[in-house]
Amino acid sequence: MKLISKDIQEGEKLPSRHVFNGMGYEGDNISPHLAWDEVPAGTKSFVVTCYDPDAPTGSGWWHWVVANLPAGTRVLPQGSGSDLVELPEPAVQTRTDFGKAGYGGAAPPKGETHRYIFTVHALDVEKLDVDENASGAMVGFNVHFHSLGSASITAMFS
Repeated sequence: MKLISKDIQEGEKLPSRHVFNGMGYEGDNISPHLAWDEVPAGTKSFVVTCYDPDAPTGSGWWHWVVANLPAGTRVLPQGSGSDLVELPEPAVQTRTDFGKAGYGGAAPPKGETHRYIFTVHALDVEKLDVDENASGAMVGFNVHFHSLGSASITAMFS
């Protein structure tokens, strides 16, 4: 698979429009544009995640989880992680480590540089049995058993 974005680039700094608005930051808290192709044969749905493995929690930090994107989906426009853009049915945004569903931008502790890994996962099932209350870890557990492939872009922020 291949993942591209008009907004973020591999290894580059995450623009302020994708940074959290709160916790000492004044970003726009808008999810970036993501598009993918070279999808594995047999793909029946997608999951998109944003994860910070560097968060000082012992388990990282889930910033965004979108499950049950239909197999024909190839783009999430900028703002898909909020009410700015409607997701295709039956897609669902699940709970992040900010405590609610939807995109939550970068907000590392001051003085630290963190990685923000945006990943699209191709799955062999049409739908995962998750709802807006499912944690990123629960979605990740289900993805593990149904993954046909994935692609990522890692952006940085400090």
